[in-house]
Amino acid sequence: MKNEIAILMAAGLGTRMRPLTLEKPKPLITVDGTPMIETVIRALEKRGVSHIYVVAGYLGDQFDYLPEKYGNISVVRNEYYETINNISSIHAVTDLMRGHNVFICEADLYIPDPDVLSEEIDKSCYFGRMVEGHSDDWVFDQDPSGKIIRIGKGGDSVYNMCGISYFYDKEATAIADAVDETWGKPGYEELFWDEVVHSILDKIDITVHPIENGDIVEIDTVDELRAVEETISKNKA
Repeated sequence: MKNEIAILMAAGLGTRMRPLTLEKPKPLITVDGTPMIETVIRALEKRGVSHIYVVAGYLGDQFDYLPEKYGNISVVRNEYYETINNISSIHAVTDLMRGHNVFICEADLYIPDPDVLSEEIDKSCYFGRMVEGHSDDWVFDQDPSGKIIRIGKGGDSVYNMCGISYFYDKEATAIADAVDETWGKPGYEELFWDEVVHSILDKIDITVHPIENGDIVEIDTVDELRAVEETISKNKA
């Protein structure tokens, strides 16, 4: 676990969770009294990650309390969050990625048990949740050895993306280089950073780190937030 850093992507507008996100960035929406981003931070801290970089954009000043509260956090500004897709958040930190083992995490996740990130990770990977039947979400196709050979939307009985990935320094550097090389080319404004990873799958070796349903919870709408809160309340009763 030496030389590990984490990048938390917190720059988005959170439009699907309006009106809650009109005055507060989505990662700071609370679940069971705790901002979602802090559930991710606590899991990373429990693992012993040396430093966490929060890439902020929309209402970014609201994240400035985190370095004081946790000490091992820096806030990085994504100046392009309104006009360029989330490739811009990775482009803001490519210099920090090179030479490190790196977690890349969406910041608008709810992690109820921080131990989920403490397992040994022996290979670069995306955390994934198996979904039986068809899924329209981001998924991974794998070859018989488990190597990811496609990252994209739609698949049948495959692992679904759940917002957290881990790359050893070799793959982290290759991804940083690919993002920088893609930046400024025609159409780059529309790209998700995962599409850049997909474009170099022939050059890197990454697999899926399986998790169980509920280990990492993606909350995209107010209705989903209410459902999670109701489940938590029932479990406490």
